[in-house]
Amino acid sequence: MLLMAFSSAKLSRTCRNSVGFRVYGSGFPSFLPKEVEKIKDPYAIKLAQRIERLPVKISFSDNSILSSCVKPSVQKEKHPLVLLHGFDSYCLEWRYTYPVLEEAGMETWAVDILGWGFSDLSILPPCDVTAKREHLFQLWKSYIRRPMVLVGPSLGAAVAIDFALNHPEAIKKEILIIWGVNDQIVSNKLAMRLNTELQNSTLHQIPNAGHLPHVEKPDSISELIVNFVQEGKITEKESVYNL
Repeated sequence: MLLMAFSSAKLSRTCRNSVGFRVYGSGFPSFLPKEVEKIKDPYAIKLAQRIERLPVKISFSDNSILSSCVKPSVQKEKHPLVLLHGFDSYCLEWRYTYPVLEEAGMETWAVDILGWGFSDLSILPPCDVTAKREHLFQLWKSYIRRPMVLVGPSLGAAVAIDFALNHPEAIKKEILIIWGVNDQIVSNKLAMRLNTELQNSTLHQIPNAGHLPHVEKPDSISELIVNFVQEGKITEKESVYNL
C-alpha cells in the first residue's frame, strides 16, 4: 500500500562534495557499502550514484546526522515531492519510479527514514517514532522549506500519516491511498478504513500489483502521482486504476 499526503522540495577521478564524502571513479559515493559495486540493475546504479548525505540538526543529539537522500535535479516554485520507503529498506526502492517522475518535471526527493538506508548513525541516535518524525521535519525545514507532497509505502505510509498529524503546516489535507489488489501484507480492509477515516482522501486500487505497487507498476504509479500533484486532488473517492 502506498499513501500520499499532498502538502500546502562516470567520474574519471576522485572528487569531494559539499559535506566531505568522496565520489570514486565508479560514480558511487564512498559511504555506500562495497557491495554496491555488484549492483547490475541500471536503474539502481543510476539512483545510487546520486545519493548524498545532508547534515540534519536534531534536538536529541549535539551532532548533526549526515542523512542520506537523493536530491532533485530540478527545482520548482511549488509542490516538491518527497518519497519515503518501506520497512527495512532505503531510497533505492524508488529506482524505477523516480526517473519517470523526474521526466514528468517533478521536483523529486527520495529520503531515507531515520534508522534505515545509508545515513551515518555512528552517534547512535534514537530511532523511535518521535525521532523519525523530528528528523524528517528538520530535513524538510532545512532543505525543502516549502509545503510538500509526502509519499510513503508500507512503513513510509505510517511515517507520513504521523508526520502529517504532527506537522500540518508542512502538508495539505489531501491524501491519495494507492493499494495493490494482490497485497498479501496489508489487508484491503485497512485501505478501506483509511479511506473512510481520513478526510479528503482518495483510494486507488491497482490490479495485478502487490504490497509495493511503485516497484511493480512504476509507470502507472507515476501517472497517478503526477496527476495528483498537478491537479491538487483526484475527485473520485474510490476507483480502480485499470492497467
